[in-house]
Amino acid sequence: MARKPSKSTRLKMIDGEPDRISYLLGDVIDKILSHLPIREAVRTSVLSNKWRYKWATIPNLVFDKQCVSATSKCSELFLDMEGKLMEIIDQVLLLYSGPINKFQISRCGVNLISETALDRWIFHLTKRSIKELVLQISERKLYKIPWCLFSCQSLHHLTLYYCLLKPPSTIEGLKNLKSLDLDHVSMSQYAFENLISSCPLLENLTLTELDGFTQINIHAPNLKVLDICGKFEDISFDNTFQLDYVFVDLSLYLNSESNQSRLHGSPSNLLNFFAHLHHIHGLVINGYFLKYLAAGAVPVKLPTPCINLTYLWFSINFYDFKEISTALCVFRSSPNLKELNIFAKHEKKTIVLAPAFFCWEDIFLEPSMLTRVRHVGIEGISGIKSELDFMRFLLLHSPVLEKMRVKPNFNVGSKLMSELLRFKRASAQAEVVYLGEVYW
Repeated sequence: MARKPSKSTRLKMIDGEPDRISYLLGDVIDKILSHLPIREAVRTSVLSNKWRYKWATIPNLVFDKQCVSATSKCSELFLDMEGKLMEIIDQVLLLYSGPINKFQISRCGVNLISETALDRWIFHLTKRSIKELVLQISERKLYKIPWCLFSCQSLHHLTLYYCLLKPPSTIEGLKNLKSLDLDHVSMSQYAFENLISSCPLLENLTLTELDGFTQINIHAPNLKVLDICGKFEDISFDNTFQLDYVFVDLSLYLNSESNQSRLHGSPSNLLNFFAHLHHIHGLVINGYFLKYLAAGAVPVKLPTPCINLTYLWFSINFYDFKEISTALCVFRSSPNLKELNIFAKHEKKTIVLAPAFFCWEDIFLEPSMLTRVRHVGIEGISGIKSELDFMRFLLLHSPVLEKMRVKPNFNVGSKLMSELLRFKRASAQAEVVYLGEVYW
């Protein structure tokens, strides 16, 4: 006679199938929970006793507007959302029992979270050995970061949006910080330099539209990746010989005329910028940054070549002789460049016409100046002489060139393609891709 299934076994049968979810391994459950929003992760507590408190050990806590139920009307929801969201975060932190690797608040404005609550949570997190903190809060009001954050020794990654930083003169923590992302953050010149120099292990630094100063001085011996976007007057480096990738997007060159007069007869911005960047592998020069580098006397070649530079992207005004000379200097100083991408700007209101005798070939006549570039991309060209001279130079002095992609402005006709087809090529394998068509 067959044995009758026990009551517990019957409870774990659903439509004749076993309750497989109750028998999942612990690491499998952790993996599932790590991919769920915090709200959904907490709701899994009703699945079974085994799942009841599992959510309280997931390492990453991410809170946003989606954490609040949207069952009521929008107007009613907005009025009560602040209390609900803060209550949710308070309850999660109260019940949470595992180590917190990451705590993130994103897309939550000042109407959703009070500064008092933020202060309370940050103080709590610094006592829990948090490794990553992300605060993406309102753009309408700057949140002042409490001093306790600057004493957090466990922090590895810090991202702050729309915050006010007034750190103490002596920063005790952040000794293990490896990445720092500041977006629309306001702080003083001294506070910025003090903060960067207090992070000896910093490897990744992103600065976007900082406020409170325009002079960017960076002292970071282990820095590998630098991304700067905004308005400034000057940028300098000290002990940054580990830099591998640099992206600079200068949205506005402040006081460019005064900088030109200040640099008259003195080393150029170009020399100062590359003094500590000999070992970089990738460089992106966007916006008005090439104009900044062109300030002062532009040398023919950098004193120390960038022998590791293999990727170069820059936007250039081909009506400006100084910008062309600056781009040539960087290009000439990068003997192992493999990929080159160029975006042509057209600022006719500030035209500085190149001299009639200016020719790319006259500058690169030496056999030793043959390039090793393999892939070239040129976008936004209009067919003016300086643009054509540059493309002609690349085709003539790049014996290993494999492909040149050319994307002109919409109003450029077939005449440009006819010009390109007449240019001699040093590489028999080089192909020109023009508006989706390939020409050998």
